Parts: sequence; C-alpha cells; structure tokens
Amino acid sequence: MAITLVNPSGLPEIDVYRQVSIASGSRLVFIAGQVAWDAEGITVGEGDLAAQVEQCYLNIATALAEVGGSFDDVAKLTVHVVDWTPDKMPSLLEGISRAAAKLGVTPVPPATLLGVAALDVPDHLVEIEAIAILD
Repeated sequence: MAITLVNPSGLPEIDVYRQVSIASGSRLVFIAGQVAWDAEGITVGEGDLAAQVEQCYLNIATALAEVGGSFDDVAKLTVHVVDWTPDKMPSLLEGISRAAAKLGVTPVPPATLLGVAALDVPDHLVEIEAIAILD
C-alpha cells in the first residue's frame, strides 16, 4: 500500500480522518474537485448535503478506479461546503458513511474542510478534491 495513515501523539485524534499520511508510491494522482453530478452530468441530491457528499466520494472512487487506484490510495482530501456551519457536520458525516458503506472502505485520509460562499452551479452544496499516491 502506498499510503500509511497516522494520528501522531500530541495531536488530537479525530474520528473521521487521520492527521498525517505517509506516501511511498511513485505516481501522484490529482483529482479535480468532484461535485454531485452523476455520469450524465445531472445533479444528485438537490438540496441534500448528505446525498451530495456521498456522490462526490463515489465520483472520486470512479476517477481512482480509472487509473488503477482506490480510496485506500488517497493521501489528502479537501472539502468545500457552501455556507458551512457546524450544524451541517452530521449531514457531512452521513454522506461519508453512506459512501464508505457502498465502497467497502473507511475513507479517513487527512482532510481540510473549507466553508465557501458558492460553487460553480447553484445546486451544488459541496465539492471534494483528492490527492492520491499509486505505486
């Protein structure tokens, strides 16, 4: 495996991600920010943050599969949520959990969560980009 995830002592242990990823692979994969579009470009889960997060994760998995990878190869995620407030965390976690169940993984690479004013399409509530390392 190209990625080892670590929670260093002296830093808080976060349930939904690890603080550090150690990459040993030779190919860097940068995945553009994924939104809640299905394969036909139709927005999935209009107005439903959990459904959109789930679709974003599934889209990242699709992109990774195309280049011979999986979520186990993700070294870093950046999550952009429109009008972020802490009360949206349960919906975010629900979407991650649903995607994890469908993918059969526990996606816990280091992540950065950013609140943004808007995304490219008004119906999009979240956009997630990924960096992966493949051997």
